[in-house]
Amino acid sequence: MSDEIKIINILFIDIETVPQVSDYNNLNERIKKLWNKKTDSLKKNTEETPEILFEKAGIYAEFGKIICISAGFIQIVDTKKILRLKSFFDNDEKKLLQDFKTLLDKSFSASDKYLCAHNGKEFDFPYIARRMLINGIKLPLTLDIAGKKPWEIKHLDTLELWKFGDYKHYTSLDLLTAIFDIPSPKDDIDGSEVAGIYWKENDIDRIVKYCEKDVLAVTQLYLKYKNIDIIDNENIRKI
Repeated sequence: MSDEIKIINILFIDIETVPQVSDYNNLNERIKKLWNKKTDSLKKNTEETPEILFEKAGIYAEFGKIICISAGFIQIVDTKKILRLKSFFDNDEKKLLQDFKTLLDKSFSASDKYLCAHNGKEFDFPYIARRMLINGIKLPLTLDIAGKKPWEIKHLDTLELWKFGDYKHYTSLDLLTAIFDIPSPKDDIDGSEVAGIYWKENDIDRIVKYCEKDVLAVTQLYLKYKNIDIIDNENIRKI
């Protein structure tokens, strides 16, 4: 079909985020007051103070930052599918985002190019866009969706695709990889541990590996959705 999305035109991504500072007490007073106000709607009991809840601040682009963006794209070489993985990571979030923007501008700005992530439409894509604006970076065409019609937005979401219109339904990437017999990306750490590994252990390499596993999982899941053979391990390349 002419409107079929080609797998070689998709950039599969995942991001890892953490609170902007290592500890609640390191927030400046203005942001601290706003975080305190934010947590009024997050508290489940009186024991959950703004300080305790700060470990979740990385979920919100206003209080968190991106420490890693991993991306993967498929190439067909001698009839074999090759997945090429590249990660952008840095303590300097602005540099990381500028480098990722360069990739998007250079290779994924055409109208037939797409971004794909799990829960990307509600998390990854808007989070990246918000953090770019906060860092004074002009949005790349792929993320600048203001005023665009729905069919002009080139975003794919493996969670949305699995919902089949059932907007009450949430299914984790871990569960989907399990039912489709894809290796779990959560075999070492999960998202709840990332902030501690970053701020306390200073082990960014471990986080990057985890992020890349998520990209691989999203890629394989999308191929399963399309009834296409998944990519063999020997055909995964880091660049």
